[in-house]
Amino acid sequence: MQMRPEIQITSVIKAVKDVLIPAIDPNNKLAVEQAQLVVGLLSLLASQLPVQFRFDRDELARLLATAESLTAIPADDTNLATAIGELAASRTAGASILEHCRVDPAILVNSVRELRQKVGAVVSAAAGTSDVATQLRIEKIILDLSKEQLLRDRSLMKPQGWEPDPAALPAIAELLAGTPRGA
Repeated sequence: MQMRPEIQITSVIKAVKDVLIPAIDPNNKLAVEQAQLVVGLLSLLASQLPVQFRFDRDELARLLATAESLTAIPADDTNLATAIGELAASRTAGASILEHCRVDPAILVNSVRELRQKVGAVVSAAAGTSDVATQLRIEKIILDLSKEQLLRDRSLMKPQGWEPDPAALPAIAELLAGTPRGA
């Protein structure tokens, strides 16, 4: 079970190239073409995925600059003044969103990886001590984290169809929003 989209996409591309395409009858030109199209589109997606957030952030910044120029235009016409007023309100909201999106997702992923490593280092260091009470406290903290993370991992991957009772898992959106099940 791989959760990172870049790994999932790479795995699918490899499976299509190594298993599916060779199994297609070479005389079935449409099937060969469509399989190659799938590989091409997945490859494009794999190359776009790492920059998509920055792409969207860049577009928002340029739209905000355009909105700033447009809202500076004096308008005597009621409809135009209304439209400019609504644009100004959206610009304010968009500027706030852009400000909250300054951190690149790669930095977030790297921070998660670093914290995983440092948590593991604490566990390893604790295993080398003779302080059983501390070891047990650390064990409980790690087990609590693992339980919550595993629930989220399973929920995120539920669409892959591996869960024996998918209905027993809360939706990933609920878990990420902190919404209790059934609330």
